[in-house]
Amino acid sequence: GSFMLVNTSGRFAGQKAHLLLPHLKENDTHCIDFHYYVSSKSGSSPGTLNIYVKVNDGPIGNPIWNTSITATWNRAELAISTFWPNFYQVVFEVVTSGHPGYVAIDEVKVLGHPCTKTPHFLRLQSVEVNAGQFATFQCTANGGTESGDRLWLQVISFFPNALRSGGRGGHSERNVNMKNDRAVCFINTRFYSTFELLHSRCSVVENDKPPVPIAPPQLSSVGATYLWIQLNANSINGDGPIIQREVEYRTSSGSWYDIQPVDSTSYKIGHLDPDTEYEISVLLTRPGEGGTGSPGPALKTRTKCADPMRGPRKLEVVEIKSRQITICWEPFGYNVTRCHRYNLTVHYRYQAGGQEQVREEVSWDTESSHPQHTITNLSPYTNVSIKLVLMNPEGRKESQELVVQTDEDVPSAVPLESIQGSTFEEKIFLQWREPVQTYGVITLYEV
Repeated sequence: GSFMLVNTSGRFAGQKAHLLLPHLKENDTHCIDFHYYVSSKSGSSPGTLNIYVKVNDGPIGNPIWNTSITATWNRAELAISTFWPNFYQVVFEVVTSGHPGYVAIDEVKVLGHPCTKTPHFLRLQSVEVNAGQFATFQCTANGGTESGDRLWLQVISFFPNALRSGGRGGHSERNVNMKNDRAVCFINTRFYSTFELLHSRCSVVENDKPPVPIAPPQLSSVGATYLWIQLNANSINGDGPIIQREVEYRTSSGSWYDIQPVDSTSYKIGHLDPDTEYEISVLLTRPGEGGTGSPGPALKTRTKCADPMRGPRKLEVVEIKSRQITICWEPFGYNVTRCHRYNLTVHYRYQAGGQEQVREEVSWDTESSHPQHTITNLSPYTNVSIKLVLMNPEGRKESQELVVQTDEDVPSAVPLESIQGSTFEEKIFLQWREPVQTYGVITLYEV
């Protein structure tokens, strides 16, 4: 195969080479998958391989990934999320060190689905953090406080963690590993200067009812791993004012669900499963404890299918006969098809009568733990090229091709019109043409 290579021999330190990928404009999560190689005979680093992400053709900024020595080919993944109306461009850069050697990249793939190992971004009220990484939350309290009062940050599903006392205009911040948790902050204090004002805002009037949207959210756009919605929550039953909006979404089958705070009239729900039905509702909150209403009417919608992750693997022969071949392959599921609607077809070709015959058949044995398919009506002693093709509405992936020869079979009869004879005093001489269909190597004729 081919790859991109920088030969640093004879180059001064600090010289640069760039490779720019096309702009990523689709509103979805991408995975940049590539192999890289940095090595020299002397053991010194020939240079540094940097990767940048340019946003909206802006400045190149700092590298998000780099390496300076590997000695062998290695594989890496980068998680990139593109949110409309922004677009991204990934830039590979080599900076020479002055030492001879080679820096190379190969098999650069832009995959339209999350990476298998690298953590991807999770949304947290207009702030994105890497799953498994740390996000900083800052809680600020305005007004007078006593010296013993403390500001708290609580992660739901964990015990509250005291941070430090806050003074006038006091604040506290803490790094929290988010993953699937949500964080809320509150203060254990009395506000002397604004106590009455805060008291009137936070009190619950018995006659007020929590707000509930009248209509379900509206779907703006849909992808394999995301849903864009309009909250459509201007008309409500109950009382305002609205101080918080949340989106609750769950799978139609199963018990999984999540709730995310929203600070705009539209919201992107990301990192969803392809070809899966979700129910999406909006929750509204008015001031005071118990001010959150029940979820509004639900929008039921389904994500698109995604391109199959790969083609079928381990295509093998189970049985060979003169006129049929039975094959098997490694079973696969939704994690490979990435769609509940798919076809598996067997494509095969062979030579017959001097012409290439191309055929395909649908395999219905797709959910078995030992899937098999038998190709029939073949010609004996013939080479047959076989491959499997996995297709869904968004794409197709093929298996490796397998070449198999069918077994020999009984040849057809010797053409009678071809038999010729000559008689002599002590012998008869016969000659004839071979059968039209030999179906193998003829080793013996009987007279």
